[in-house]
Amino acid sequence: MRKTVFLTISAAFALLAGSCGNSGKQQSVKEDVPENKEVVLINRDSTIYGICGEGSAMNTLQLLTDNGDTLNLSLEDAREKDKCFGGFQIGDRMAVMLKDKQSAKLVINLSALLGNWVMPNPLDGSSEVGFRIKDGGIIEGIEQSSLIYKTWKIFNGKLEIMAVREGGGEEEEVTIYDMVSLGTDSLVIKDSEDTFEYSRQKLEPENSKIQLEDASKESFQL
Repeated sequence: MRKTVFLTISAAFALLAGSCGNSGKQQSVKEDVPENKEVVLINRDSTIYGICGEGSAMNTLQLLTDNGDTLNLSLEDAREKDKCFGGFQIGDRMAVMLKDKQSAKLVINLSALLGNWVMPNPLDGSSEVGFRIKDGGIIEGIEQSSLIYKTWKIFNGKLEIMAVREGGGEEEEVTIYDMVSLGTDSLVIKDSEDTFEYSRQKLEPENSKIQLEDASKESFQL
């Protein structure tokens, strides 16, 4: 019992001494800075999203941002480092990483990224496998029986795809890809180990198989 009383008094004395003699330190401790500040910064998406405006040119992108701002960005740095993916036309939806307020260091044409992307089946090459990237973060597998795609997004200039493996429970797998190239008919991305080369799937036109017979006079008789 005596030991408990001694510790309580000592703790109270230490608290009183700290509040009287270290006012500077106490003030800095009380600042509203989250302990996981570094984690918050890492998890923050620095990508700017918007629409390609009419003021765009070969080396200038006019970006009408989702926040209502209009940015006129030089593309010289991005082009020099091969970080312009998909080109751009007026009205295209874009994702941009800024170098500074006047220039971009990475540009992705999200409109060009949409579509069906396939590659030869790595197991036997007899079929095509891939995914279908749709607006709104929707992604679907193409001939993928073992992988169920969930969502996609651009995060800090990288492509993130979330999927669940068939028979693997509900555990979600997030794979992060660097963009290598994006053209009209080609998409090349790479993760930490491999590079994947996709082609835009060529869909066969839907020809009607219904054959119509020539009408005869009897067909119009009542």
